[in-house]
Amino acid sequence: MNAMNVPELMQTLGVQARRAAFEMARAPAARKRDALLALARLLRANVDALQVDNAKDLERARANGLSEPMVDRLKLTPKVLETCAEGCEQLAAMADIIGEIIGMKQQPSGIRVGQMRVPIGVFGMIYESRPNVTIEAASLSIKSGNACILRGGSEAIDSNRALAKLVQQALAEAGLPVDAVQLVPTTDRAAVGQLITMPAYVDVIIPRGGKGLIERISAEAKVPVIKHLDGNCHTYVDDPCDIAMAVKVADNAKTNKYSPCNASEGLLVARGVAADFLPRIGAIYAQKGVEMRCCPEAKALLVAVPGAQVKDATEQDWFEEYLAPIISIKVVSGVDEAIAHINRYSSHHTDAILTTDHVHAQRFLREVDSASVMVNASTRFADGFEYGLGAEIGISTDKFHARGPVGIEGLTSLKYVVLGEGEVRG
Repeated sequence: MNAMNVPELMQTLGVQARRAAFEMARAPAARKRDALLALARLLRANVDALQVDNAKDLERARANGLSEPMVDRLKLTPKVLETCAEGCEQLAAMADIIGEIIGMKQQPSGIRVGQMRVPIGVFGMIYESRPNVTIEAASLSIKSGNACILRGGSEAIDSNRALAKLVQQALAEAGLPVDAVQLVPTTDRAAVGQLITMPAYVDVIIPRGGKGLIERISAEAKVPVIKHLDGNCHTYVDDPCDIAMAVKVADNAKTNKYSPCNASEGLLVARGVAADFLPRIGAIYAQKGVEMRCCPEAKALLVAVPGAQVKDATEQDWFEEYLAPIISIKVVSGVDEAIAHINRYSSHHTDAILTTDHVHAQRFLREVDSASVMVNASTRFADGFEYGLGAEIGISTDKFHARGPVGIEGLTSLKYVVLGEGEVRG
């Protein structure tokens, strides 16, 4: 693709998306459901073919020296594809909220005023690595009655093209416009610059990727952006707590998978339980090859653990999103210091408390300023599929317009509707 043709290409995609958005906004719920069920069926029928395309991306990624956690994000395993298909079916089974009217109230003048939920229109999605995001974005776009323009990373171009082809096939089968979901066909980075500066065609941009990408888009976009910069998530082990449960959850929150943004990067431990808890979790982390970057108090309790990789934490470690088998560990005086630490250093994505104290749990829920706050559960649950949203377009750490996993409601807006019987204003 010649770079000189990129503005023309993006203009064409924008015109087609805007036209498709009008059709999608008025599409019957049954057609959107049919498209999602068709997509689930096509994903399952094409597992082998999709893995052939995915293998090209994986081979290219390894040849380019990508780290194994980053390569892991590119994989379209049968399990990943089955999760995508289940997400489509979950969305298909959910009620259609488009056109729903809420809060209708009679006013003294006689008019009735409420709000109707409507699609946003066209969203642009810019994402790196994970090709399954193509399906998550497409399926949510279909369910919410929007059109979308998707720009995946160059490292997943073959996988994304194959998936987008299946999406358009499903839309056609259901009698919906194929341009409702369009993948930017070029890896030219100029396409991103065009997409984020087309307010005539794009209503919102959703970036999903590394901090550098999101900072660039936030700075340069001429349309609203729904974003999160990074996922520095914390697990806080409280005094009192169920130590066995805390070990199990803290292990899962870190080692279930290292690459997602909802993996815990920081472990805070109340002083009253540290001597009991830290050697036990330290033994598990040592066995799994997790490097522990510790405050002096935590280090003193962990250095004797056989095979433990223990280092001194720096100030920067408290801010860090590792996306790797590394975790920062700090002993704190209790819930007050834990909340203060999280609100200062976290990225306001997901933070969890493990406790048997109801008052501490309630304080943590109220006072921790994050998009998802959890009690006695792994931070790895912070995603749209696990939250029952069917899928997610991303996880927003903004406070407007959406916060947390962005599902169907996050891709809609509300407009006021007024019902009258001839009333006039005096």
